[in-house]
Amino acid sequence: MAKAPRPGYAKTRLIPALGAEGAARLAHRMLEQTLNAALQAQIGTVELCTSPAIDSPEWQAVTLPPGLRFSHQGEGDLGQRMARASKRALTHSGAVIIIGTDCVDMNPQLLRRAATQLNTQDAVIYPTRDGGYALLGLRRFAPSLFQDMPWSTDAVFEHTCARIDTLGWSLAVGEVLQDVDEPGDLVHLEARTDF
Repeated sequence: MAKAPRPGYAKTRLIPALGAEGAARLAHRMLEQTLNAALQAQIGTVELCTSPAIDSPEWQAVTLPPGLRFSHQGEGDLGQRMARASKRALTHSGAVIIIGTDCVDMNPQLLRRAATQLNTQDAVIYPTRDGGYALLGLRRFAPSLFQDMPWSTDAVFEHTCARIDTLGWSLAVGEVLQDVDEPGDLVHLEARTDF
């Protein structure tokens, strides 16, 4: 799931540190990295759920790799958009892995590992250091995983795991990953050569 990497629209919480243009450039680079990881993992169809729709002017200057399927995120909060995407994917496939483009640790090996875990679990989740998650894999759909969630807080991972437990589903929890959302997170890019 990704927003168009345009100034003032993507990575807005990083604007105080990078400016609107710099935040958009970073968003574009993170989009490229995430799409490349997803395609290289070769675990299934890679669908880019975009905001706004892929045929809008905001996406015209963005070069995307071949082999992607596209859909529009639609209206609503993050939970409503993720719920639509996961429900749609699960009607066509036995499993779905939902990721955004904020995680600098996302790579093909991690995605393959999550897909393997999902072969024997109802759900897979990889938490982030800020209390959210960077990956949610599902073999079943339940609206409760996305409704009334305290998005963008340090309670998202905990709430999601509790709701999966309430559903009685099996769950695999992966290693803790690093998102880049706030200016303080930029330190995690300093030693990397791919950003």
